[in-house]
Amino acid sequence: MAAVVGIQELRRPAVLALRTLAVATCYYAGGQLGLLRRLTVEGAVVTPLYPPTGVAVACLLVFGLGCWPGIVLGAFFVIVSITEPAPDTVGILAGNTAGPVCAYLMLRRVGFRTDLGRLRDGIALVFLGALAAMLVSSTIAVVTLMLAGKFDPGSFWLIWFAWWAGDAMGVLIVTPFLLVLLGARWPPPMARWKEVLALAVVAAVLVPAATHSSMSALFLVYPLLVWAALRFRLAGSTSCALFTSVMATIAATDRVGAFARLSQVEVMLKLQLFNGATALTTLLLSAVITEQRNTRLSVEEACQELAEALEHLTAHDTPGARAPAKTERLRPGGDER
Repeated sequence: MAAVVGIQELRRPAVLALRTLAVATCYYAGGQLGLLRRLTVEGAVVTPLYPPTGVAVACLLVFGLGCWPGIVLGAFFVIVSITEPAPDTVGILAGNTAGPVCAYLMLRRVGFRTDLGRLRDGIALVFLGALAAMLVSSTIAVVTLMLAGKFDPGSFWLIWFAWWAGDAMGVLIVTPFLLVLLGARWPPPMARWKEVLALAVVAAVLVPAATHSSMSALFLVYPLLVWAALRFRLAGSTSCALFTSVMATIAATDRVGAFARLSQVEVMLKLQLFNGATALTTLLLSAVITEQRNTRLSVEEACQELAEALEHLTAHDTPGARAPAKTERLRPGGDER
């Protein structure tokens, strides 16, 4: 028994170390992908879609609060990959960690479920996990950079908004995709592969054309998102939303299509509005459809159980059983009537 306890005590630090390393690796990989497409706003480098925030929130929701050292480690390696470590690095690390941790605490406070099977879960992820919690990360990081003299204080609000929007988009777009991916059934069912293939082909053709077209045809992606949400719920809609946001970010940073002939600030605003509308449409619509489907399945299950119970009761009734005799009423004097 003592040997078993000793082995378990040795496994705990090993599991914690592996989990920390895995979270740090995923965070760093997301950071490098985000940095491939960045914009310069008032001299500050920002990413319109920053995947590591979505990775961090998803890891916290799946593994718990104990994985925060992995977030710090991954954020440190991302910073080191683009600049020399400096005193302001501590503030940026604090902001990059505090935002996802606040998102986790607020979501757990309201009873958030990682399956996103209820409308309230989608609303909580949007307004608490993304829009509210990322205020913390952007404020800490941008204030740190301003105090370090990295940009003009007059540009504070513009840089703050760009930082906050990039972090919020990371949560809105990447976190649902990762939660659905981790909770998906593997291997997926083969019954609807033809429609899956059709959706993938249409997305591969339509989304690049809409985002790179000079006719400002971004609205063409919304029927595709509705199709994915109606037919494949969260699995389809989150995948399409991620692909659409990536293609829009590429078009924005290349200044082509609907983003041509715009200033850096206008590109950032237009891109974030589009990404935000895309994420809200897919997440909330899929949550509503999933909730209605779960409600219908619950009603069908209850009706099935009721039918089985009635059948069980009916089976105990014997054919031709005589009804119980009526009780004879007596006269006040006690004689039979």
